[in-house]
Amino acid sequence: MDSWIFWLILAAVLGVAEIFTLTAALGLLGAAALLTGAVAAIGVPTGFQLVVFILASISGMVVLRPIAQRHIIQPPVRQFGISALVGKSAYVTSEVTGMNGRVRIGGEEWSARAYDETLVIPAGATVDVIEIEGATALVYPRE
Repeated sequence: MDSWIFWLILAAVLGVAEIFTLTAALGLLGAAALLTGAVAAIGVPTGFQLVVFILASISGMVVLRPIAQRHIIQPPVRQFGISALVGKSAYVTSEVTGMNGRVRIGGEEWSARAYDETLVIPAGATVDVIEIEGATALVYPRE
């Protein structure tokens, strides 16, 4: 078997393995094997093929992998507006029932209802904002 066929098979195997791992490491090794396969196809001796593979692998890992990792890892999506209030704690300023009440969320006073309509939450309690419906916060007491 010609050496360039070996390198192409290795590149294909590493490329398929990269699909399952998504680490960019196996893909870069597959690219190095593909480059080495091209070098082998023009008739370069086996020792030089190994040198090409090693140099291409090292340069890919040192130069290209950090760039790929920066693009793979995305920062968390920042919430803003009323969706940012969900999950925050609130202070009950006026008794909250299943029908009405008032809470203070981050310095702003909101109308509120108990998430569980059977609950009555007294003034002064701390609650969690479960959902925002229009201008009303649905809250649940902390225990």
